Amino acid sequence: MAASPAYGEEKGGSSSLGEPEYGHDPASGGIFSSDYKRHDDLKEMLDSNKDSLKLEAMKRIVAMIARGKNASDLFPAVVKNVACKNIEVKKLVYVYLVRYAEEQQDLALLSISTFQRGLKDPNQLIRASALRVLSSIRVPIIVPIMMLAIKEAASDMSPYVRKTAAHAIPKLYSLDSDQKDQLIEVIEKLLADKTTLVAGSVVMAFEEVCPERIDLIHKNYRKLCNLLIDVEEWGQVVIINMLTRYARTQFLSPNQNVSSLLEESAEKAFYGSEEEDAKDAKAEAASLAKRKPYVMDPDHRLLLRNTKPLLQSRNAAVVMAVAQLYFHLAPKAEVGVIAKALVRLLRSHSEVQYVVLQNVATMSIKRRGMFEPYLKSFYIRSTDPTQIKILKLEVLTNLANETNISTILREFQTYIRSMDKDFVAATIQAIGRCATNIGKVRDTCLNGLVQLLSNRDELVVAESVVVIKKLLQMQPAQHSEIIKHMAKLTDNIQVPMARASILWLIGEYCEHVPKIAPDVLRKMAKSFTNEEDIVKLQVINLAAKLYLTNSKQSKLLTQYVLNLAKYDQNYDIRDRARFIRQLIVPTEKSGALNKYAKKLFLAQKPAPILESSFKDRDHFQLGSLSHLLNAKAVGYQELPDWPDEAPDPSVRNVEVPEWTKCTSREKRKEKVEKPFYSDSEGESGPTESADSEPESVSEESGSSSSSGSSSSGSEEEEEEEEEEEGSGEQSEDKEEEEEKRMKRKEKEGSRKAAPGSTGSPSEEEEEEEEEGAKKAKKKKASQGRKSHTETSSEEASASESSSSGSDSGSEAEAKRRKPPSSRAGPKEISLLDLDDFAPPPPQPVPSSSIVSTSLVTDLEGLTLTDTSLAPALLSPAFGAVRTYELLHRMAGEGLSVEYCFSRQPFPGDPHMVAIQIQISNNTDAEVKSLRVSEPKPLSGMRIQEFPEIEHLAPGDTASVVMGIDFCDSTQAANFQLCTHTRHFYVSIQPPVGELMAPVFMSENEFKKEQGKLTGMSEITEKLMLPAKCWSDHAIVQQVTVAANVGRVPCGADNEYRFAAKTVTSGSLVLITLERREGAVAQLTVNSEKMVIGTMLVKDIIQALAQ
Repeated sequence: MAASPAYGEEKGGSSSLGEPEYGHDPASGGIFSSDYKRHDDLKEMLDSNKDSLKLEAMKRIVAMIARGKNASDLFPAVVKNVACKNIEVKKLVYVYLVRYAEEQQDLALLSISTFQRGLKDPNQLIRASALRVLSSIRVPIIVPIMMLAIKEAASDMSPYVRKTAAHAIPKLYSLDSDQKDQLIEVIEKLLADKTTLVAGSVVMAFEEVCPERIDLIHKNYRKLCNLLIDVEEWGQVVIINMLTRYARTQFLSPNQNVSSLLEESAEKAFYGSEEEDAKDAKAEAASLAKRKPYVMDPDHRLLLRNTKPLLQSRNAAVVMAVAQLYFHLAPKAEVGVIAKALVRLLRSHSEVQYVVLQNVATMSIKRRGMFEPYLKSFYIRSTDPTQIKILKLEVLTNLANETNISTILREFQTYIRSMDKDFVAATIQAIGRCATNIGKVRDTCLNGLVQLLSNRDELVVAESVVVIKKLLQMQPAQHSEIIKHMAKLTDNIQVPMARASILWLIGEYCEHVPKIAPDVLRKMAKSFTNEEDIVKLQVINLAAKLYLTNSKQSKLLTQYVLNLAKYDQNYDIRDRARFIRQLIVPTEKSGALNKYAKKLFLAQKPAPILESSFKDRDHFQLGSLSHLLNAKAVGYQELPDWPDEAPDPSVRNVEVPEWTKCTSREKRKEKVEKPFYSDSEGESGPTESADSEPESVSEESGSSSSSGSSSSGSEEEEEEEEEEEGSGEQSEDKEEEEEKRMKRKEKEGSRKAAPGSTGSPSEEEEEEEEEGAKKAKKKKASQGRKSHTETSSEEASASESSSSGSDSGSEAEAKRRKPPSSRAGPKEISLLDLDDFAPPPPQPVPSSSIVSTSLVTDLEGLTLTDTSLAPALLSPAFGAVRTYELLHRMAGEGLSVEYCFSRQPFPGDPHMVAIQIQISNNTDAEVKSLRVSEPKPLSGMRIQEFPEIEHLAPGDTASVVMGIDFCDSTQAANFQLCTHTRHFYVSIQPPVGELMAPVFMSENEFKKEQGKLTGMSEITEKLMLPAKCWSDHAIVQQVTVAANVGRVPCGADNEYRFAAKTVTSGSLVLITLERREGAVAQLTVNSEKMVIGTMLVKDIIQALAQ
């Protein structure tokens, strides 16, 4: 017990100061103490002059708060340090004050001048914390100070402080609602903020303070839609819910066109008769005739397009928010896209499942077809909690139709054997609903339920009786045997509801069982006094019905039962007995009603409709608390109805800088991808083309993000083919014309070139090849020309030639005249190698051969025009190779070692990075036995040593190649470099750009792959290009120096694309550099390896800035 001496010393120390000594009393120590000196050590530390002690004390206090312990008695000691100069202490003091300022308002008010000074602090975290504390002091007297602080913070340079100002607005509004007008001005100002950090918080403030002021959203609508993807998750939820309500007031319903009406009438409602459907269809057809043809507002489409990628979000609340937006706003044919995302959430925690299933149960009533493909996802697991099981049953019952009912009933059969009684009861009710709604299985279900009547479990039997009673009302005449069977159960079943149901059935259809009914009444009369109230009421009803239909056998029994009921303890039963006696037993006093007694008791009763409890829940907004509770919660805002006529769309028009318009339009046109979820292609296609703007074909297909791994490869390929057929054919003619025009220009340029240039003949042959390929395959031939010129410019930049503007043909020829590069590898010429390698010396060709003399150029033309090739690895782009020092000659005792990344494939293993090592002997003696010893790579890494160098003479240099598999990581590979006398510990750490190898791909393939790598796999940064990096040559050179990537052909002049694959895993890395107005540029890296992507962005920005 090391702490006990200190404790005693502390006690002793305190007693010397005149304090009473408590230490000797056992009741005052440890467990029994009343904490009279609790936290004294912390108070002393807070009062000390040393910042380190204060910081330690504050860390301990904040840790106590985090663990849920009460630290309010330290408030005076902490609040004194609010003026501390140390920023770290100050931050923690503010954290404490935010927690306790509301409880200790008087003490907090004493420091208000310090908080006001904190609002002017140069550190943004202090400014934000000061505002947060100020808004936590809930005292009306400081409202003007808070208002002033919020206004100042709303204009702060830091977006974090502006975000905190947005958080403070609802706090001030709840304290003093009279400030609403001034707060709305601040909200209006913050809504115009362009940063994603502020957007979610200010919309939350808008929803709390003035949700009715939709006019504030008009100008910011498009900005909010475009920022949505980058806002933090909880901000996304708030914005999506607000935009759902906004869209319902500003746009027309997308489901008022003819196609949706036909769909509605074709798919019969789950509940409701055929006559009602026919009437509804006529009424809708009449109203449709008066309507104008529907064209979707571009802003409506913008909202749907920008929310769709969020279905991939890891946050269930975001996915749920997008799902409700699509359900309430999207055309019927496009809503299906949300089904897959919601089904994915069913793999989450049970709490998330519960909320999702509540919403799916509501959706599946109106949009049954949407979830039918995922029927098996709603099958019940034995580990599911009861409430989840019951909700899944609800969904399965809603999805039941004539095609899948046999599967569903087989599932229900297994569920009935469950040990969970509530679940079994719900399953029996679900079987009853299926039997009611699908006529062809009614008899099957009824027979199954009758078999359950012999079950040992009384609850199962009781629930079956209740359901059978409802089913028998539909066809009582055909089922007298079942009624007889149920009559026999009265001796065994004790559950009141079941007994009452049997008695009601026998009474209602007593004419079908004339012999059994009086006997049942006799038995019930015996036990009448011991029955539950609900059973007694049905016994009285049975007696009355038998008296009216079979008075000979039941007259005395009826009188006996009515006499028993007359003196029952329950007044309801007494009243019922008196009423029935007067009604059925004729006396002098009985009135005219006596004649109609038979009609009253034995009237035809309509069969009950077994409905889903979720049938009318869709009037609440999906995903809301009110929908979950099926009751209007405090603060719930009704979802507005669609307007009959669309309000003026020009209110959303904002003056946008030219460069913003261009880039967003180009982006949309270039991203030709497949839809977000592959299996929704069929649903979203026709509606989008009908509803959207004129550029719908390219724009709509480009808007939706790929779901990546969530959809199978075969589906993606099929849909890509369909989509390319749809969009490609329209633009083919234009592209051919443009391509011919470009060819003519190129020919003129080549004629003006130097006489030694051999570019024009190769281009003519290439043109012939391209014309042939066009007629055969109808592919985009212009890409061949573009990639040809771009490859040659890349070669020029890589070899650092000064004449970057020279003709591409002559450049390629000059490259060919160089001696072949000394690379290890196969000797045969690959189609892909011809672009970047110098080919081997030409072999002598026999004169009888028909092969063209310029075989190389022919093959180049073939390679570049055929865009159907899969992405293939290229040879490295030879840039200025950077060397790194591995061993300094001082540390190596005269032996110096340098290395570089050769960017060549490593011969022994394609998954290894080839590293060229240059070893120089600067000593006077010969170095022997140079080798790598004891490589100690991290787990997963592999090192292939270079062959041992037996001896290295003084002044000589040896060059060797070794291979390292870095496992797509920038962590260093450690090993020993040994000579015959010494061992040197060295390590090689690769730059991220050297972990990849270049890849050849066409523009279409680049876009397709880029579409699959969105969301978390996409990193975007803005940068300013220095003046020396404004030329194409300089940009390509700097990017290829920073990373081992290959240039991809690109149609846009202001865009540069590069592609590579990581050496180890083969993961694609796609780089897009887009030049904007002036020196502004945007760099985007798409890779599923997020760490590599982030580091690569930093390296490329650094390379371009140098």
